This record gives sequence, C-alpha cells and structure tokens, in this order.
Amino acid sequence: PRGAHPPHLSLFSPPTVTSEQIEHLHRRFKQLSHDQLTIRKENFDSIPDLEFNPIRGKIVHAFFDKRNLRQESDGLVDEINFEDFLTIMSYFRPIEMNMDEEQLDRFRKEKLKFLFHMYDSDHDGKITLQEYRNVVEELLSGNPHLEKESARSIADGAMMEAASICVGQMGPDQVYEGITFEDFLKMWQGIDIETKMHVRFLNMETIAHCY
Repeated sequence: PRGAHPPHLSLFSPPTVTSEQIEHLHRRFKQLSHDQLTIRKENFDSIPDLEFNPIRGKIVHAFFDKRNLRQESDGLVDEINFEDFLTIMSYFRPIEMNMDEEQLDRFRKEKLKFLFHMYDSDHDGKITLQEYRNVVEELLSGNPHLEKESARSIADGAMMEAASICVGQMGPDQVYEGITFEDFLKMWQGIDIETKMHVRFLNMETIAHCY
C-alpha cells in the first residue's frame, strides 16, 4: 500500500541519501505514526519538546501544507504518508560539497520557499509586513534570556528592514500589498540559510527542537 515502504531516492536528488538515512527516517515515521501508514497533526502532540517551540503551530502546519508536498493545489491535507514525510524532510537536507552553482541556487530557493510558506499562512502568495514582524517576535519569544521589550524592538527593526528592501522598490503612487517570494529572496540575500534550517525532533532517543 501507498506509504508502506520507503520511496525512491529521487525525492532527495540532489543530493544522494543513503539507505541508512532512509531507514532511520522510516523508523522515526513509524514511531510518530504509532506504526500506522499515515501521520496526522495530533501525532505531533507526542513530541514533548516541540510543545514549547514558539512557532510549533507553523512547524506542524508546514508538514501538511500541499505547497510543501509539491502538489498542484494549495490548502492542507489531513494526513501524510511516508513519501510525503520524506518530501518534507528533503527541505532540511544538508548541503553537498559537489553541488555546482545552479544546484546550490535551486537548493537555496527550495529552502526559502518552504520558509516563505511558513510565513504565508493564508496561502495568498504574500506576507504583510505586520505578519512578518509577528513571526519574528514569535521566534524571539522562545529565548528565555531576551526580555519582551527587547524582542519587540528587534521585531520592529526586522519589519523596518523588510520595508526598506521591499517598499523602497515601489513608486509613490503604488500600494504595498505584501512581501512576495521575490522580495523574500532579496531579504534573505547573504544569509546562510543552508546551515540555519535544521530539524532535530527526528532523534530516535529524544525528540528535541525544530528551529
């Protein structure tokens, strides 16, 4: 049946994924699904440390987002099988040293598209500046060493920086409707997203953080 066995490695190409990594992910999938063929949102409730992640809802949402599952339509699915699970995990794959410039560019854009979808929760292809600010503040709220006022100030600064990058390109008679993916790419230019996107709750021993 669909989802019962690991899919072809082409989902991860490039780069190459070893059979050992596939087996590890399959064991983790079975653990999360309680040996069922699919995972539902409530299965993520069994991840203790994910409960305290400030953007837990957005992380879980991303696993069921049809855009991230590379389906034609948008919206959410009710459950995902192992092939879907591997598709999502492919966004978190590490960089390969033998990638050429074209592969690296595509690799980076795929990761940023996944991140963009987490910000664009209403699936309209745009992120308002206030939505962007709210996500930044949510992320910062998970830092126990950062006071709320400091988090707000940093979030305000991030919003103003986004505005200078995006709104600054517009004419005086234009109305700003939100951050497009093209704007998002400009905002993240020069930031090492390749090593900053990690998922750590796939640990078999302890289910840790996703950040």
